Amino acid sequence: MQFALFSCILALLLPLGGALEQRLLAWPEWNLPAPLSRPGHRDLEYPQWFEGVWLLNSNEISQASVVFRRRNDGKVVGLRAANAAAVAKQVLAGELLAVEDDPINPNRQLTKLSNDRLLETSIQGRATETSKTGFFLADELSIQTLRQPGLPPRLSRIEILSKFHLVNENHIEVEQWQARYPSPEQGLRARPITSSYSSLQLERQSGNGNAKTTGPP
Repeated sequence: MQFALFSCILALLLPLGGALEQRLLAWPEWNLPAPLSRPGHRDLEYPQWFEGVWLLNSNEISQASVVFRRRNDGKVVGLRAANAAAVAKQVLAGELLAVEDDPINPNRQLTKLSNDRLLETSIQGRATETSKTGFFLADELSIQTLRQPGLPPRLSRIEILSKFHLVNENHIEVEQWQARYPSPEQGLRARPITSSYSSLQLERQSGNGNAKTTGPP
């Protein structure tokens, strides 16, 4: 009886964590809808310690240079098109032709591929939080539309939850959990078709992005 009472008190005292920490605990039993908000035209904003040029390494990617810059409003954001192109070159090799950001909406991106294929990525939901232990968490849900000659567009939903740990000022450890869901045409509620986990390392190359980037606050 005393142990049960102690457990109840302890449960009340311990922080439960935010929505994203709870979502991590539920992995891989995810489903849609997710606890995300529509981002509108607001970009994903990172902690100040992200500012700089980093070398990304993982099992799938040997080396890719990615950049995070401070905007005029003081917020730190990633160079989405340049960063995506740097990573895609490692993964897609000769299939990648170009990656372009929507000049109006930072949450929309076009990837031009060989054989007249076009991949449109649109961020539909986002949430960020800093955990009690200091990790930065970011979860994004996107709709990807692949267009290719002679075939109907192919839609899928991709959710990527990233956990960033600043080991020291020159090293960030990254864990990512990814789920691919059916097309939204099959219903807003969905369970993953496939799930995967990966880990990455970011090593600082320079202290800052060397320039401020403009964009909506």
